[in-house]
Amino acid sequence: MDAANPALLYPQHLAVLKARADEALARSGHDHLLVPSGRRHYQLFDDRDYPFAVNPHFKHWLPLTTVTDSWLVYTPGQRPKVIYLQPFDYWHVVPEAPAGWWVEHCEVHVIRTPEEALPLLPPAARCAILGEANSTLGDYAPNNPAAALDYLHYQRSYKTPYELALMRLAQRRAAHAHRAAERAFRAGASEFEIHMAYCAAAQQDATEVPYQNIVALNTHGAVLHYTELDRDPPAESLSFLIDAGASHCGYAADITRTYAADRGSEFQAMIEAVDAAQQDMCAAVRAGADYRQLHLDAHLVLMGILRDFGVLKVSPEAALATGVSAAFFPHGLGHPIGLQVHDVAGFAASDRGGTIPRPEGHPYLRMTRVLEPGMVVTIEPGIYFIDMLLDEVKKNGHADSVDWARVDHFRPYGGIRIEDDVVCTDGAPENLTRPAFA
Repeated sequence: MDAANPALLYPQHLAVLKARADEALARSGHDHLLVPSGRRHYQLFDDRDYPFAVNPHFKHWLPLTTVTDSWLVYTPGQRPKVIYLQPFDYWHVVPEAPAGWWVEHCEVHVIRTPEEALPLLPPAARCAILGEANSTLGDYAPNNPAAALDYLHYQRSYKTPYELALMRLAQRRAAHAHRAAERAFRAGASEFEIHMAYCAAAQQDATEVPYQNIVALNTHGAVLHYTELDRDPPAESLSFLIDAGASHCGYAADITRTYAADRGSEFQAMIEAVDAAQQDMCAAVRAGADYRQLHLDAHLVLMGILRDFGVLKVSPEAALATGVSAAFFPHGLGHPIGLQVHDVAGFAASDRGGTIPRPEGHPYLRMTRVLEPGMVVTIEPGIYFIDMLLDEVKKNGHADSVDWARVDHFRPYGGIRIEDDVVCTDGAPENLTRPAFA
């Protein structure tokens, strides 16, 4: 079997989803699983709709991300039923007739209005309906039973070979676009122009990429979610941080790279130090590793880099204990990724609910679980020079921990973040991102 061909891997993926649905329904006490694709949301006091985001549970079963008012119906022991809306509509592009690797494995019913789904649905009282409230159709209101969702979200952590194949394809598209963005930066482009170069290379616009592109020149790299996109280039471009992804059949890639304009600069040397450390962190994505500990270990390594570059005057351990490290690395090491950029169940204690707390003093970590084969996580360490956080270091009485002249030297560059998407396996981890760049 071709391990790279999603069509050949889909039947096994579908079998896994059926088995998971059987267990979820048994736990929640329902007979049928209903998953609406979702309905358009409209802006207040207007007839303009927001960009459509499909129900992630729907695209888990089907590689469909743009069809609205459609349904996936699963009853244990039966083929999945897909109720597919293909409306009479001259205002919008009508979805093409059902086609692709999923069709032969499902019972497909084409409808022309949302209401035509009603006679094709099983009795509402016996259904676990997973979706948003605005997907309600007649008596079919999403009830999102906790017992079913806890189980399904937990199981979503374990990617099937089909899902990994789609994620590899998303990586290739994103890496190609990252290369185009770097070229635009080195040619002196503005943030907006770099963003446009990225989207053109990815062949995805701002509503198709999995999250809003972060395209940051100079000090803008110190804003973790910088999305303003200046139209004019700065007087001098010193540095470039880009956090941007791509989608493939609803699966996300999430990649960050940082560049120095002067490849011989001290900032370039710091980028290279963070990159080398990040690769070691990626290599630590092993079954049995506690992600919380990986995060704390990352703090120590990054503070070691800052000490090597003369920014930090105390030991990495002291910087972590006093909270000084959080001023330079204020976010988490990463998060689960898959159908959603920040995928579900990052804190799940078990498939029956509960959460695993974050380490004390680390409120922005998005993953607290022990890694297991099949999980995909991002590894995205960063070092930043953020004025408001550095001011807090001084206010908290730790000014002597830092060489402020060295901070002033690096402040114009904003910050550094390097991010790859990594699969935990039974053995060595698989870095999805680096081969896509190679």
